[in-house]
Amino acid sequence: MVSQIHPLDVKAKLDAGEPVHFVDVRQPEEYAHCRIEGSQFVPLRELAHRADEVAPAAGTVVVVYCHHGVRSLTGAMLLQQAGRENVFSMAGGIDAWSALVDPSVPRY
Repeated sequence: MVSQIHPLDVKAKLDAGEPVHFVDVRQPEEYAHCRIEGSQFVPLRELAHRADEVAPAAGTVVVVYCHHGVRSLTGAMLLQQAGRENVFSMAGGIDAWSALVDPSVPRY
C-alpha cells in the first residue's frame, strides 16, 4: 500500500535537515512549466523501465509528486515494487506544494 505525505510534512523534514529525494512523474511540458528545485524527472509512463535510476542514499525519503497527487500514487507504487523503501506520494501534488509551501512555484 502506498503511503501519502502532506506537503507541510515534507517541508518539516527538509527544515529538520532530513534527506528528501523528489521524483517528478509529470509530463515534460508540465516539468518545463514548474518543478520543485532539485527534483528528479522521470515521466510516469517511463518509470517502470527507469526505476533503477531512482537511487537515493540509504535513509533518504523518496517523495513522488505530480500535479494533484493522483499519478504520484502509481509512481510510488512502481518504485515500491522495484524495491525502493521510504517511498511516499505527495498528497495534493505540486499544486498543494505551491499553495502551502513555496508560492514561487507557478500553479497551473
